[in-house]
Amino acid sequence: MNIIVLAGGLSTERDVSFVTGGEVAKALRKNGHHVILLDVFMGYSDKEEDLNGIFERSKEVSTLVTGISGTAPDLEAVKKSRKDQSASLFGPNVIALCRMADIVFLALHGENGEDGRIQAAFDLYGIKYTGTGYLGSALAMDKQLAKRLFTANQIPTPPGIAMRKDSGERNFEKTGCSLPCVVKPCRGGSSVGVSIVWTEQQFQEALEEAFRWEDEVVVESYIKGREFSVGVIDFKALPVIEIAPVEGFYDYKNKYAAGSTVETCPADLLEELATKLQHYAEEAAKALGLATYSRMDFLLDEENRIYCLEANTLPGMTPTSLLPQEARAAGIDFVELCERIIQISLNKYQ
Repeated sequence: MNIIVLAGGLSTERDVSFVTGGEVAKALRKNGHHVILLDVFMGYSDKEEDLNGIFERSKEVSTLVTGISGTAPDLEAVKKSRKDQSASLFGPNVIALCRMADIVFLALHGENGEDGRIQAAFDLYGIKYTGTGYLGSALAMDKQLAKRLFTANQIPTPPGIAMRKDSGERNFEKTGCSLPCVVKPCRGGSSVGVSIVWTEQQFQEALEEAFRWEDEVVVESYIKGREFSVGVIDFKALPVIEIAPVEGFYDYKNKYAAGSTVETCPADLLEELATKLQHYAEEAAKALGLATYSRMDFLLDEENRIYCLEANTLPGMTPTSLLPQEARAAGIDFVELCERIIQISLNKYQ
């Protein structure tokens, strides 16, 4: 097949997305596909040219991938670097190339990838793509909406509220929350802008940091405990993985710096607890309508109470990412996993 792997964009997870896209492209090429890795924002070539036969030279025209830096990318610098300076998220030739492909593998993370807008645009253009549709993507991306759906479907989640930047209300006592708490952007990923708050002064600082990234934030109760993640493929849960940062919490640095986190899969858990986590992961996928594949993040407190934190509709897809580790524990290697995502996604269009 001719496949576009779409990565990059204007998300705080731009660098992570390229690494996911690069690994997915390599895996799909091993299965004999013609694959172009494409930056959705930069696009391909700002010159007029005939795109016919471009998949025959897919490696030549693919975006080059570098590593993940220790800090989130400078998105303003990225915007300024595009030649056409268009306001469109789609760079030159992106739509044209995606329409030429048999399917687009969405390797995007965060805003402009997991929020449903690209999925909605592709639906209008008749472009086939991997993963969840626009509605499930939008619901999962909004952490406050997702929490409401979790609660409505008896999926335990930390209590919390949403706050808007323009509301003007910053008095902690009036939030109804208690300390310690967690402040995080409502739609961000990779823990960018997330703070654990122990004092009212820290709360003000945490709001400033979170509002640097978005105009709406979530404030929720801090749950002390072990962190787990559960991948779901076609509404069936994979083995549970435990994430244990060597220092601090599972923030941007600990997610992507080598040696910062110990990951154990299958997790060292009583079977009853592992089964319950898998059950809640499947229920969360159903509640949000997350087709093809997704990943749910959980906390288990000191009394073995489970809390679902959020859903990821396009989880990381490098061989060492959480979902591929879980798949490997279930006997599915990385190449097979990428192929399976393609096939399940194509089934939506039959």
